[in-house]
Amino acid sequence: MADATLPALIAQMTQPNFYPHGVKEPIRLIQTHVSYVLLTGDYAYKVKKPVDFGFLDYSTLAKRQHFCQEELRLNQRTAADLYLAVLPITQTGDRYQFNGDGTVVDYAVQMRQFPQDALLSHRFDQGDLEEDLVRQLARTIAAFHQAAETNDEIRSYGTVPQVRQSIDENYDQTAAFIGGPQTQAQFEATRAYTDRFFTERSALFQRRIDQGWVRACHGDLHLNNICYWQDHLWLFDCIEFNKPFRFVDVMFDIAYLVMDFTAQGRSDLVAAFVSEYVEQTGDWEGLEILPLYVSRQSYVRAKVTSFLLGDPAIPEADKQAAAAKAARYYTLAHDYVQPQPGRILLMAGLSGSGKTTVARELSRALGAIHIRSDAVRKHLGGVPLQERGDDSLYTPAMTQRTYERLVSLGVTLAQQGYTVILDAKYDRAQHREAAQAVAQEQSIPFHIVHCTAPKAILRQRVAARSGDIADATVAVLEKQTLEPFGPEAAAYVTTVDTTQPVEPQLRPIVTAQATQPTADLT
Repeated sequence: MADATLPALIAQMTQPNFYPHGVKEPIRLIQTHVSYVLLTGDYAYKVKKPVDFGFLDYSTLAKRQHFCQEELRLNQRTAADLYLAVLPITQTGDRYQFNGDGTVVDYAVQMRQFPQDALLSHRFDQGDLEEDLVRQLARTIAAFHQAAETNDEIRSYGTVPQVRQSIDENYDQTAAFIGGPQTQAQFEATRAYTDRFFTERSALFQRRIDQGWVRACHGDLHLNNICYWQDHLWLFDCIEFNKPFRFVDVMFDIAYLVMDFTAQGRSDLVAAFVSEYVEQTGDWEGLEILPLYVSRQSYVRAKVTSFLLGDPAIPEADKQAAAAKAARYYTLAHDYVQPQPGRILLMAGLSGSGKTTVARELSRALGAIHIRSDAVRKHLGGVPLQERGDDSLYTPAMTQRTYERLVSLGVTLAQQGYTVILDAKYDRAQHREAAQAVAQEQSIPFHIVHCTAPKAILRQRVAARSGDIADATVAVLEKQTLEPFGPEAAAYVTTVDTTQPVEPQLRPIVTAQATQPTADLT
């Protein structure tokens, strides 16, 4: 029996005889505040609700047709095999059908249906979203962003007035929920933070524009809009209805995923995802603006969930669950931007000593941003990460630039509240001392992790490398030596024998960090 609370069209679309193809019964209906999605087996169909929320307007048939076409066009950038067609829905008497002879009354986006357990949100909820896939996701998104269109019109949406407009609109649209899922104190403090950020960091927005980081992005890139199916990651359901939500800073786009991981206490996945993403793009400075957007996306999640509270088609039990969910995300939007102290950990050791393995272990444990000198060097030299650099990439002058850039990034991000791991050989005392001096000058907590292994092991490891961005060979290793740590540095050094289990050796570092206020992304 059809659900009497549904519009007649949607009620008929829940019935198998509506479709010109076989279906898998029962047909599943998924509702959001703006659409109906019907899962029929081989195909999924999306029909937009005739709503107008200001930031989204599907209120007329012409607008729904236009935005269905835009949805098809834009999602084919990252999910061409999933998005198939826009189908007109016609009505004859009290019957509806696709492409009929009657009057066109609506439109549906036809998509290839994938298993719901292919959604990354499902894998995450089941504890089955591994770090390797998260890193693959970061590389997929980085490649999409680097290829994404940008021009004068798109960049114009990165100005403070444009960015601020949507954020202020969020506050205006949620004032009615104060005293419900959001407290007055949260509302005022979150809004005060964004007000200060726009006033005090206006130059940051201009730099993002000038450096080309405002692009035609996805706009709604959370775990429920990504699937891993047929050995491929698909980014789908991008924003088609609002240019300011799609013409955004790339950090706006990745902030949704940072929010998803943070909301479940997975700072390890935040660290892996963010570290991999910025390594691919070279956009480490983008992390300065990321907290604003994580707070913003959390607030939007709360807002959208709050809208369900006024929808008469939503059952009461679902509304109660929605109120609780909205409250959690209002809290996250507030808590994420509270000031936190940062710190710097500096890796040291010869090629093959296990620095990157140890750095990743520390990154997982501390939620730290991991910055590799190999990536910094190649971005400085304009060399793709997976390509081997020529001799010009390894001159003394380029090496000096690389270490200066590492320290600059470490200090900049630590001052923003991040724990940062600088992963390089740091075999020369002058480079270690320069990093230590700057950290002490800026009152940034500082530690050195010295990785060691016998020379024969180092040779074996370097010879066995494949698929890594590091260019060092055994011949290069044979020329390396590590200058001893002087008395000024000794107090900051922990030596790790990487031929032995690493985790017990790192435990004192992790424990010491844990006794201080957290400085990770969460």
